[in-house]
Parts: sequence; structure tokens; C-alpha cells
Amino acid sequence: MKSSKVLEKAVMVYGQMNEPPSNRLRVALTALTMAEYFRDKKHQDVLLFIDNIFRFAQAGSEVSALMGRIPSAVGYQPTLATEMAELQERIASTYKGSITSVQAVYVPADDYTDPAPVATFGHLDSTVALERSLSEQGLYPAVDPLSSSSSVMDPAIVGEKHYKVAREVQRVLQRYKELQDIIAILGVEELSDEDRLLVSRARKIQRFLTQPMSVAEAFTGRAGKYVPIEETVSGFSDILDGTMDKFNETDFYMIGPIEEVAGKK
Repeated sequence: MKSSKVLEKAVMVYGQMNEPPSNRLRVALTALTMAEYFRDKKHQDVLLFIDNIFRFAQAGSEVSALMGRIPSAVGYQPTLATEMAELQERIASTYKGSITSVQAVYVPADDYTDPAPVATFGHLDSTVALERSLSEQGLYPAVDPLSSSSSVMDPAIVGEKHYKVAREVQRVLQRYKELQDIIAILGVEELSDEDRLLVSRARKIQRFLTQPMSVAEAFTGRAGKYVPIEETVSGFSDILDGTMDKFNETDFYMIGPIEEVAGKK
């Protein structure tokens, strides 16, 4: 943060795990109050990072237990939904400025029905789900398009082509997921020609979703690559319509624009 000169424009508020639960419960609200000050008094657009919003719910649960309240589902405080709403609904834009929040959400035991993530997801405009199974395959960033969502995925906002390509990518990946049990037992050879082609394209899509990240250059040795959204949509469109069928799936791993695939040959 120092080298990028971000620190001089940032305010950091900590609530560490070795501190009392009451401190950790209030720290998110403290940070939000500061963000509101910059928005309303300084007329600035504020970017609010919360890592990790689950700790806010966890601290509330601990405080509730200390107060002797009867817990609700899975041991959480009965006021979980109210406390989460009081925090999340203050993150808003006004005529004076805006607050945009990016929040890390820990999902206990990968259970998306856990009350804490459920209470959080209801307030988010978009979610990017990181899946352990993709990470185990070495696919980074391990983003699962089937579990991720966005309220702006609407043809009136992103455009007809972007919307259709995104939905077709999800359809292909969903069908591939349904076929994985059959593949594990019988092998790809037992699939129909249509399904074999779909599996091939799905695996290319998964690898095209990988990308060298600039923030990880020091660890991976790969230079980060930025791909404009128009080129990203065009790349997926080429995979879906069969233009890239002649290439191997490994050619799509950790590249930038789709044109780099041809450059590997």
C-alpha cells in the first residue's frame, strides 16, 4: 500500500480476533461512520472494504451469548438479520457522494445455507464465489460462474451480446457439471458426440477464466494481464461457436486475450 501510494488516501480500522467481541462488533459500524463522514462532509466517493463480514456476525453471536439471549438457528443471535441490515443499508449513495463496498464473505464449511452468509447475500448487488474444487485444479482465480451472480446482468444494462454469451457459458458449465459423474464412472468415450463437444468447450471455458493477476506477480512470476470486457465477451463467444475447437484446452490456461491461443502454436 505504501509503494502504490494508496495508504495516504486510506483509513484503516481494525478489530482483531484477540480483542473482546464487543470491540469486533462495533468496528464495522465505526468504519462505516467514517465512510459516511467522507461522503456527507467531504462530498467524496468512498470505497469501503470489509474483511471479513462474517466476523461481524460472529462477534454479534458472541455478544448475544454473553448477554444470555436464547440463540436461533445454528447458534447465531436472534437479532442477526436486524444487525446485518443496520450495517448494510447504511452503505448507500446520496446527492453528496457515494459509498461502494467490497466485502469478503466467509462461508462456514462451504454451506451457502448458513444463516450468516444468507443474511449477508440478501444485501449484496453482486457476488463472486470462489470454489475450493477449482482451486484444487490450479484454476486461479477460482471463480465459479454458476455460484456467482450480479444484479446488473441484464441485457438493458450490459447489452444483448454480453448477456447471451454469459448465459450460454453458464448453460455449458452447468451441463458439464451434470455429466461429471458419468465421466468419472464410464469415461468421456461413452458420451454422445454432442456431449463430448460440450465437455471440450466447457473445459476450455474453465481455463480461459484463469488469468495472471498483477497483484500476484511477485509470487507466480507471471506478469499480470488486463483484458477489456469487450475482448473477454468476444473470447467466450469464439469458444462457444466452435471457432476455437481446433486448439487444446491447455492453450487457454493463464492467458490474456483469446488471440494469445493462436500465438502458442
